[in-house]
Amino acid sequence: MGSAAARISLLCVISIFSRAHSDRNIYPFSGVLFVHVLEREYFKGEFPPPSMKLADARNDPITFKTNLKGYPDRPGWLRYIQRTPYSDGVLYGSPTIENAGKATIIEITAYNRRTYETARHTLVVNIMASDGHLLPYQAEFFVKNMNVEEMLASEVIGDFLGAVKNVWQPEHLNAVNITSALDRGGRVPLPINNMKEGVYVMVGTDVPFSSCLREVETPQNQLKCSQEMEPSISCDKKFRAQFDIDWCKLSLVDKSKMPSINSGVIRGDGVLPDDGEYKPPSTNLKSKDYYTDFVITLAIPIAVALVLFIILGYVMFCRREGVQKRDMQTPDIQLVHHNSIQKSTKELRNMSKNREAAWPLSTLPVFNPVTGEIVPPLHHSDNCDTSNMPLMQTQQNHPLQTQLPQQQDAGKWQS
Repeated sequence: MGSAAARISLLCVISIFSRAHSDRNIYPFSGVLFVHVLEREYFKGEFPPPSMKLADARNDPITFKTNLKGYPDRPGWLRYIQRTPYSDGVLYGSPTIENAGKATIIEITAYNRRTYETARHTLVVNIMASDGHLLPYQAEFFVKNMNVEEMLASEVIGDFLGAVKNVWQPEHLNAVNITSALDRGGRVPLPINNMKEGVYVMVGTDVPFSSCLREVETPQNQLKCSQEMEPSISCDKKFRAQFDIDWCKLSLVDKSKMPSINSGVIRGDGVLPDDGEYKPPSTNLKSKDYYTDFVITLAIPIAVALVLFIILGYVMFCRREGVQKRDMQTPDIQLVHHNSIQKSTKELRNMSKNREAAWPLSTLPVFNPVTGEIVPPLHHSDNCDTSNMPLMQTQQNHPLQTQLPQQQDAGKWQS
């Protein structure tokens, strides 16, 4: 399995370092997984410590930013991940056949988060056409116990392809693409029990699918998957030692049965043809008079508002009857009755101003219900201080009040 992993990793990517230009030249194949590790140890040489004594003990956090030269982001087929500033960054993806034969220049900027220093390197990705081995049969596995950066390690992906090769028995087997479950709409796992995000791994070969992989399509396993139960796959034990496969999410794609794309379509480079210099319109254009439009726009609303104002003023001021006309149309007996009511009301108001105000009911005399003693009301003059007077005064008997019977010692009632 180790030799197979080494051979597969060589098929994935070839790296050449050019010391003259401090650039890395990568030669990946189209349709095959491309992986390039941004090692922190390599970029730590760009940030020398103040003294050589601190060179070994210093471990500065370093992050990376990658983008296509002249553009703010990477190409659509290229992804990047770095879990923490103390781990290596990884560029990975699957180049398409449309990018074959073109040099893709990736700018890599390293940031030292302790000293705020930066260093920039260039990665030249020369995408090569496929070596002639078509991979029409592709299977996508979902590995539940792996994160994407763990799966991208050469020894791990090599072990996975070795397990697939034991199940499938292909002649040529390559990793086509790796995608994190988060990029497919998955949820971030809880930080408990060492839970992982999950990884989709697509592999391709030139041999039809094995009977073990076809077991997922049986009605019994499809029914178990619909009930969220684990299907019974005979070859699951070959993966179980290292990889936890979700067989319900296994996808088998046979590209040999797909309709071929019309080869007569010629795709352009996305750049409009050169039609020469821009020629603006002539300055000798006829001037247009907007005075009439301006007058119509203002005159019509003003005229309508003026007509409405005149109508409203006529209704409010010119249609009033007046007091004399109203009295002439009112019967005499009704006027006399109304006049007598007004006089009576005025007379009562004048009389109420002269009468003395009555004492409130709370000041009327009443007996003490406990002792039976009659207590006189508290009379006070206008000049006395009533700030300490209780709100509810002791009441005494009143001529109009009914006295309650009092109980004697002999047990008889006295009225």
